[in-house]
Amino acid sequence: MQFEQYEYLRPNKDEVTKVYEKYNEDLKDASSYEDFLNLFNEYNKYRDSIDTQLTLCSIRNSINTEDEFYDAEQNFWDEFYPEIVGLSSKISETIFNSKFKEELKAEIGEHYFNLLECELKVYSDEVLEDLKEENKLVTEYVKLTSSAKIMFDGEERNLSGMAKYTQHEDREVRTEANKAAAKFFADNLEKYDDIYDRMVKVRTKIAKKLGFENFVELAYLRLRRTDYRASEAANYRKQILENIVPLVEKIKKSQADRLGLDNLYFQDEGVMFKTGNPTPKGERDFLVSNAETMYRELSEETAEFFNFMVEHNLLDLETKKGKAGGGYCTYLPDYRSPFIFANFNGTPHDVEVLTHEAGHAFQVYRSRDVKTPEYVWPTYEACEIHSMSMEFLTWPWMDLFFEEETDKFKYYHISGSLKFLPYGVTVDEFQHIVYENPELTPEERRAKWLEVESKYLPSRSYKDVPELENGMFFYRQGHIFSSPFYYIDYTLAQVCAFQFWKKANENPKKAWEEYLHLCDLGGTKPFLELVKEANLENPFVDGTIANITPELEKYLDSVDTTKF
Repeated sequence: MQFEQYEYLRPNKDEVTKVYEKYNEDLKDASSYEDFLNLFNEYNKYRDSIDTQLTLCSIRNSINTEDEFYDAEQNFWDEFYPEIVGLSSKISETIFNSKFKEELKAEIGEHYFNLLECELKVYSDEVLEDLKEENKLVTEYVKLTSSAKIMFDGEERNLSGMAKYTQHEDREVRTEANKAAAKFFADNLEKYDDIYDRMVKVRTKIAKKLGFENFVELAYLRLRRTDYRASEAANYRKQILENIVPLVEKIKKSQADRLGLDNLYFQDEGVMFKTGNPTPKGERDFLVSNAETMYRELSEETAEFFNFMVEHNLLDLETKKGKAGGGYCTYLPDYRSPFIFANFNGTPHDVEVLTHEAGHAFQVYRSRDVKTPEYVWPTYEACEIHSMSMEFLTWPWMDLFFEEETDKFKYYHISGSLKFLPYGVTVDEFQHIVYENPELTPEERRAKWLEVESKYLPSRSYKDVPELENGMFFYRQGHIFSSPFYYIDYTLAQVCAFQFWKKANENPKKAWEEYLHLCDLGGTKPFLELVKEANLENPFVDGTIANITPELEKYLDSVDTTKF
């Protein structure tokens, strides 16, 4: 069955409510553990069926945000899903307090109950309407950003379609492209200010109603962070500031020298070489065909997985009119199908996003048979280890995509991954400031963005794109709107992925075995235990980042970039 044949049916709200309420009563009344376990499994299967419909709607809405049917369906889910969260929360409370709790814990592990505890702390019926409002604001942001219609190079383009111009080797072209993209945000600044202001206020209101001082602690619990808190994240950002920022500034200085520039301005940051960035030597079909070869040769497990993705048409990769920006991987439980969404634009990011999302999809494909839906995915920062490490574990096949520019791509990839880390923690520290000070005005928030940015990205200059000097750059970062505090997870995972890069250079077979083991564990353990299972060093511990930077710097110094 192809993805297009996967059936979407809007569920009946009253019927769903009755089914959830009945499961709650039946679980309370179960007379034996055997009956309780059967009901638990039935409930999870029913939950999966609801999640499948929600996810199908979300995918099809993001493929075409102008499709009126799925636009209306997304509005339905924005209203109804918080009610499902409420119904689910009551069942979670029943399971958490059940007389069969210890037997279930012995069967599926304590981590499940730690996750339930997070879930119970982040919901009460009192915040139901506020959650609906929060969902609607996320949809409003996505629709606004997807609505970009920028006339450039003789055609109307969305923001994803502008990427190949904002990274163009011709400095004049990329400067004008960055100005054009910035103009869209400047023209809609009042709308973005308003959406984010309402978002901060409603999230703060939800947090207060649930008994939290501010939204920060609630956000950590929503992300199911059971083994670290904001203090560990702050110390981690300090390590990035001390160990990575100086290295990134060195990378940027050599980049400016290669480009023949006295200073690297904002529009130059994404262009690593005077001859332009490496580019994949073909479009969608070329990339997918070569990915099939790559995954067939990498391992039996990846061969089976990628064949499944292609055969069921679970890859929506091209940029299209009305398509939402960005890339993601999600999962359709009823069809046991991962799904990959991307926006190819002719840049090296096409290969990075394909291997990145394939890492997510491979993990969830391997975890489809875990004992409860809570374990299908791990928490986000662990999820991102699978994706970012897959980017490096596929390095031996990059010549299929980049041909004579393979070495150029590898240098681009490593340096770009390092350059990402200071930006990633900028996003995180900014969000801590925003939600710890919810009374800030939109103008004050934008000023705070510039303040944090100057700390971690000290040489960034918007001199040639003056629209961005008002601090609105963060409005491009969808995670700030849809998944607050998620963004640092990419950086934590990047530190782990660099360790897999090092392992793969030393012993590819062992590195793959450890990676496969990590994928097979799914979400059965919290982040730091999964890190330990994969024989990785904890990113929060002082010294972890300092230990990996010399190897990365040694690699960068070994590459003769004059040949590029």
